[in-house]
Parts: sequence; C-alpha cells; structure tokens
Amino acid sequence: RTLMADTAAHTGQDPDRVSFVKALRIARRSVTQSAFSPSGH
Repeated sequence: RTLMADTAAHTGQDPDRVSFVKALRIARRSVTQSAFSPSGH
C-alpha cells in the first residue's frame, strides 16, 4: 500500500485509483531509469 501511495503521489494520481500492477510498473520504470542514469562518479 505504501508503494501504491508513493506511486500515486509521484504521478499526481488518486491513490485509490492506482492498481497494484500499475504501481509495480511505475516503480520498476523508476528504478530502471535511475540505475542507468549517469552517477557523476
């Protein structure tokens, strides 16, 4: 539920309207993008 609430807040959506699967997809996309972004090291 925390993941769903965080995902909804991040995307500007109502937490009650975000499905669990959609929350997982958005979270995966976020993690994948941050993993491949330049770290500057």
